[in-house]
Amino acid sequence: MSEPTENLPVDENKLIAERREKLKALRGQGVAFPNDFKVDAFAGDLRSGFADQDAEAVEAAARRVKVAGRIVLKRVQGKVSFVQMQDFTGRIQLFIHQGTVGEAYEAFKGWDVGDIVGAEGLLMRTKTGELSVKVESLRLLTKSLRPLPDKFHGLADVEQRYRQRYVDLIVTEEARRTFALRSKIIGYMRKWLEAEPRRFMEVETPMMHVIPGGATARPFVTHHNALDMSLYLRVAPELYLKRLVVGGFDRVYEINRNFRNEGVSTRHNPEFTMLELYQAYATYHEIMDLTEAVIRETAQNVLGGTVLTWEEAQIDVGPAFRRWRMEDAVLEHNPGIRREELRDREAMAAHAKRLGVPVKPGYGWGKLLLEIFEKTVEHTLIQPTFITDHPVEVSPLARESDTDPGITDRFELFINGKEIANGFSELNDPEDQAARFKAQVEAKESGDDEAMHFDADYIRALEVGLPPTGGLGIGIDRLVMLMTDSASIRDVLLFPYMRPEA
Repeated sequence: MSEPTENLPVDENKLIAERREKLKALRGQGVAFPNDFKVDAFAGDLRSGFADQDAEAVEAAARRVKVAGRIVLKRVQGKVSFVQMQDFTGRIQLFIHQGTVGEAYEAFKGWDVGDIVGAEGLLMRTKTGELSVKVESLRLLTKSLRPLPDKFHGLADVEQRYRQRYVDLIVTEEARRTFALRSKIIGYMRKWLEAEPRRFMEVETPMMHVIPGGATARPFVTHHNALDMSLYLRVAPELYLKRLVVGGFDRVYEINRNFRNEGVSTRHNPEFTMLELYQAYATYHEIMDLTEAVIRETAQNVLGGTVLTWEEAQIDVGPAFRRWRMEDAVLEHNPGIRREELRDREAMAAHAKRLGVPVKPGYGWGKLLLEIFEKTVEHTLIQPTFITDHPVEVSPLARESDTDPGITDRFELFINGKEIANGFSELNDPEDQAARFKAQVEAKESGDDEAMHFDADYIRALEVGLPPTGGLGIGIDRLVMLMTDSASIRDVLLFPYMRPEA
């Protein structure tokens, strides 16, 4: 609630002009933007610490505090005023009496919702039971020149929330909760990976690459002026992380920003966050076990349970995740396809056309199998499901099965029809890897913008010797979408990509 004058339908430009005049007066007094107020308490901590104490107990504690934050509500009633002040932990009420703060009271009445203030006083409970700071001294620390909106609503304002995240975080409690949870999720995953018996080590690898690699994706191109050479923003850190395993760091991970020059949607942003890890002497089976465990235990420890709601679907990450071969999944959802046709390129091309799946001349049976899977199966995978055993054709960095030629020891994890993770037993045969890189180069020359380049140094690293290794990439943004029930990736990115304002 704010003062009546603040509720008048005044043009925003006029309000800003009025606030600039107030700031001008502060500058004239030499008190604009002070930087010497010291905080010793936070709103949320005080509310939780005194939650079970009545007014007498709070008074007996005689707790003196210095708090600071933004005015989000203001109510002036003669000689007494009430302010809701918000800091990064929550809100607390300021009880301001003219007889206590003296001359500062008149100045305070001219302050606006959005201003940042510092207050000192004793904790108390009001007659209504509200924990409050009985203010003895009050200072204006930052004059806000732009009025805060009462709330965001409607499609146009959704765009405003993304563009002006700084305002969204002030006025939208759900946004603050989402990003606080995101931080806790990532923090817990770090601790989990580094704890015994897993003992992963966090590392950092380059974000600008001479050769883009580690994923089939279209890269962003930039230029190094001093060296006069093109560079690529990384599409994945995979090849650098595996170089570290070659070097003897058997368990490494990176929580990294990747950049892919592809479409923008509710699931895709040009830059996104991945957890990528590699474990020597592990197969894709152990990596699936690890993936299950880190998601399950993160949900339990950060959210308090394993049953989650995402876009109205109830999802339980507690039970063992289903493990389903890609070929079996395609056959179950496409009774018109016979098993003996799965690796017949012409038969799969005919089925793809029948299903409305685009077919390009360079597609083999493996690529067609993947395209049919994405068209007919992927969206049905609501509960956590590992789709395993992908074709070699679409898995240029994965180890080929020892028992099933043409298939790799690879999995992707799907939840609510969305890919959350990708992992496999790594290809550590340098000659096989070189041949696959050459096939990718041929695909690129045939017009595939997402095909990989040939990385001769990575082949050299494999020639030094990569131990048997399992690798994993988890899409952090999509995992946070799951754990915060967010429909769009923009809701879990503090600053999502937006077209420039006109």
